[in-house]
Amino acid sequence: MLVRLLYASRTVDTSPDAIEAILSQSRQHNPTCGITGVLCYGGGVFLQAIEGGRSAVSALYGHIQKDPRHKDVELLHFEEIHERRFGGWTMGQVNLTRINHSILLKYSEKPELDPYSVSGRVSFALLEELMATASIIGRA
Repeated sequence: MLVRLLYASRTVDTSPDAIEAILSQSRQHNPTCGITGVLCYGGGVFLQAIEGGRSAVSALYGHIQKDPRHKDVELLHFEEIHERRFGGWTMGQVNLTRINHSILLKYSEKPELDPYSVSGRVSFALLEELMATASIIGRA
């Protein structure tokens, strides 16, 4: 059974090296677990969608909640899915400092990433728009 989990967190270390370390670890670990997804970050905030088998996604989310690199981890949305939406990425990435801020403004009060103040469905719609506008980068 496939599921999709969407969560938000704040990063403890906002340096580019810290972000790259998280992405690198995801890209190494996720393929063996059948996990795919996308990580969106900006202003010290992460918005991440992870997809895969229910047990694997649950285990990964449990690990993220205990990871000292994350704080304020909050579940935004969880659902059973028929197919993956982010299957092309072991962990795609979006750096919000490099996108048109009107995309963010379309989904929130201010042109900044704040998944804590919008619904999970709105956050997912943002990720879908970022994918549609080719804002997601990364390797499979």
